[in-house]
Amino acid sequence: MPQAAIDPHVNPSDETIGTNGLTVRFLLTGGNSNGSVAAFELIVPRAQRLPAPAHSHDGYEETIYGIDGVLTWTVDGKQIDVGPGQALCIPRGAVHRFDNNGNRDVKVLCVITPAAIGPEYFRETFAVLNAAAGGPPDRAKMAEIMRRYGLTPAVPAP
Repeated sequence: MPQAAIDPHVNPSDETIGTNGLTVRFLLTGGNSNGSVAAFELIVPRAQRLPAPAHSHDGYEETIYGIDGVLTWTVDGKQIDVGPGQALCIPRGAVHRFDNNGNRDVKVLCVITPAAIGPEYFRETFAVLNAAAGGPPDRAKMAEIMRRYGLTPAVPAP
Protein backbone atom coordinates (compact mmCIF):
# COMPACT_ATOMS: atom_id res chain seq x y z
CA MET A 1 0.00 0.00 0.00
CA PRO A 2 1.52 3.37 -0.98
CA GLN A 3 2.10 5.93 1.76
CA ALA A 4 0.21 9.20 1.75
CA ALA A 5 2.14 12.18 0.44
CA ILE A 6 3.80 14.15 3.21
CA ASP A 7 4.98 17.73 3.30
CA PRO A 8 8.64 17.50 4.40
CA HIS A 9 9.63 20.91 5.75
CA VAL A 10 12.18 21.96 8.30
CA ASN A 11 10.51 24.13 10.94
CA PRO A 12 7.17 24.12 9.11
CA SER A 13 5.66 26.87 11.25
CA ASP A 14 6.96 30.31 12.03
CA GLU A 15 3.76 30.81 14.04
CA THR A 16 4.12 31.15 17.79
CA ILE A 17 0.89 30.42 19.65
CA GLY A 18 0.68 31.80 23.15
CA THR A 19 -0.99 33.35 26.14
CA ASN A 20 0.49 35.21 29.12
CA GLY A 21 4.04 34.29 28.14
CA LEU A 22 3.29 30.57 27.65
CA THR A 23 4.21 29.83 24.03
CA VAL A 24 4.10 26.90 21.64
CA ARG A 25 5.91 26.69 18.30
CA PHE A 26 5.38 23.59 16.19
CA LEU A 27 8.48 22.16 14.55
CA LEU A 28 6.77 19.13 13.03
CA THR A 29 3.08 18.35 12.53
CA GLY A 30 1.13 15.29 11.48
CA GLY A 31 1.07 16.73 7.96
CA ASN A 32 4.87 16.63 7.86
CA SER A 33 5.15 13.10 9.27
CA ASN A 34 2.30 11.13 7.72
CA GLY A 35 0.61 11.38 11.13
CA SER A 36 3.36 9.56 12.99
CA VAL A 37 4.73 12.39 15.16
CA ALA A 38 4.23 16.02 16.17
CA ALA A 39 6.96 18.04 17.86
CA PHE A 40 6.76 21.48 19.39
CA GLU A 41 8.84 23.84 21.47
CA LEU A 42 7.12 24.94 24.68
CA ILE A 43 8.23 27.97 26.70
CA VAL A 44 6.78 28.38 30.20
CA PRO A 45 7.43 31.67 32.04
CA ARG A 46 8.99 31.60 35.49
CA ALA A 47 6.71 30.85 38.43
CA GLN A 48 3.75 29.95 36.19
CA ARG A 49 1.20 27.24 36.87
CA LEU A 50 -0.51 25.58 33.93
CA PRO A 51 -3.89 27.31 33.51
CA ALA A 52 -5.51 24.26 31.90
CA PRO A 53 -6.65 21.30 34.02
CA ALA A 54 -4.67 18.12 34.52
CA HIS A 55 -5.55 15.60 31.85
CA SER A 56 -4.81 12.25 30.28
CA HIS A 57 -4.91 10.93 26.73
CA ASP A 58 -5.44 7.35 25.64
CA GLY A 59 -4.48 7.83 22.00
CA TYR A 60 -0.87 8.94 22.24
CA GLU A 61 2.30 9.22 24.30
CA GLU A 62 3.84 12.56 25.16
CA THR A 63 7.62 12.77 25.55
CA ILE A 64 9.27 15.83 27.07
CA TYR A 65 12.93 16.77 26.61
CA GLY A 66 14.35 19.55 28.81
CA ILE A 67 16.30 22.29 27.03
CA ASP A 68 16.56 25.18 29.50
CA GLY A 69 15.35 25.51 33.10
CA VAL A 70 13.41 22.95 35.14
CA LEU A 71 9.74 22.11 34.56
CA THR A 72 7.91 20.18 37.27
CA TRP A 73 5.50 17.58 35.94
CA THR A 74 2.96 15.78 38.07
CA VAL A 75 2.26 12.37 36.53
CA ASP A 76 -0.30 10.15 38.27
CA GLY A 77 0.32 12.11 41.48
CA LYS A 78 4.13 11.87 41.37
CA GLN A 79 6.18 15.06 40.91
CA ILE A 80 9.02 14.78 38.40
CA ASP A 81 11.47 17.59 37.62
CA VAL A 82 12.68 17.68 34.01
CA GLY A 83 15.80 19.78 33.44
CA PRO A 84 18.22 20.29 30.55
CA GLY A 85 19.21 17.02 28.90
CA GLN A 86 16.54 15.01 30.75
CA ALA A 87 13.55 13.29 29.19
CA LEU A 88 10.17 12.12 30.47
CA CYS A 89 7.77 9.84 28.60
CA ILE A 90 4.16 10.23 29.73
CA PRO A 91 2.34 7.01 28.86
CA ARG A 92 -1.17 6.78 27.50
CA GLY A 93 -3.79 7.13 30.23
CA ALA A 94 -1.51 8.84 32.79
CA VAL A 95 -3.03 11.95 34.40
CA HIS A 96 -0.54 14.79 34.18
CA ARG A 97 0.10 18.52 34.34
CA PHE A 98 3.11 20.82 34.66
CA ASP A 99 4.21 23.93 36.52
CA ASN A 100 7.27 26.14 36.39
CA ASN A 101 8.15 26.53 40.06
CA GLY A 102 11.47 28.18 39.30
CA ASN A 103 12.65 31.75 38.93
CA ARG A 104 13.54 31.50 35.23
CA ASP A 105 11.69 30.70 32.02
CA VAL A 106 11.73 27.07 30.91
CA LYS A 107 12.06 25.68 27.39
CA VAL A 108 11.23 22.05 26.55
CA LEU A 109 10.69 20.01 23.42
CA CYS A 110 7.41 18.06 23.42
CA VAL A 111 6.94 15.08 21.12
CA ILE A 112 3.50 13.53 20.54
CA THR A 113 3.33 10.01 19.04
CA PRO A 114 1.29 9.56 16.97
CA ALA A 115 0.52 13.15 15.94
CA ALA A 116 -2.94 13.35 17.52
CA ILE A 117 -2.84 17.10 18.20
CA GLY A 118 -1.45 20.05 16.33
CA PRO A 119 -1.48 23.84 16.30
CA GLU A 120 -5.29 23.95 16.09
CA TYR A 121 -5.64 22.52 19.60
CA PHE A 122 -3.42 25.23 21.09
CA ARG A 123 -5.07 28.03 19.10
CA GLU A 124 -8.46 26.99 20.49
CA THR A 125 -7.38 26.47 24.10
CA PHE A 126 -5.32 29.66 24.22
CA ALA A 127 -8.32 31.60 22.84
CA VAL A 128 -10.36 30.40 25.85
CA LEU A 129 -7.52 31.30 28.23
CA ASN A 130 -7.15 34.75 26.65
CA ALA A 131 -10.92 35.35 26.90
CA ALA A 132 -10.67 34.76 30.66
CA ALA A 133 -8.50 37.91 30.92
CA GLY A 134 -6.38 36.54 33.76
CA GLY A 135 -9.30 34.93 35.57
CA PRO A 136 -10.22 31.26 35.56
CA PRO A 137 -10.97 29.90 32.08
CA ASP A 138 -14.42 28.65 31.11
CA ARG A 139 -14.11 25.05 32.32
CA ALA A 140 -16.91 23.76 30.09
CA LYS A 141 -15.31 25.25 26.95
CA MET A 142 -11.87 23.94 27.94
CA ALA A 143 -13.27 20.45 28.59
CA GLU A 144 -15.10 20.43 25.24
CA ILE A 145 -11.96 21.40 23.31
CA MET A 146 -9.83 18.89 25.21
CA ARG A 147 -12.26 16.02 24.57
CA ARG A 148 -12.51 16.90 20.89
CA TYR A 149 -8.73 16.46 20.59
CA GLY A 150 -8.57 13.22 22.57
CA LEU A 151 -7.65 14.62 25.99
CA THR A 152 -9.65 13.69 29.09
CA PRO A 153 -9.77 16.39 31.77
CA ALA A 154 -9.00 14.98 35.21
CA VAL A 155 -11.61 15.27 37.93
CA PRO A 156 -10.42 17.99 40.35
CA ALA A 157 -9.41 16.80 43.81
CA PRO A 158 -12.09 17.49 46.46
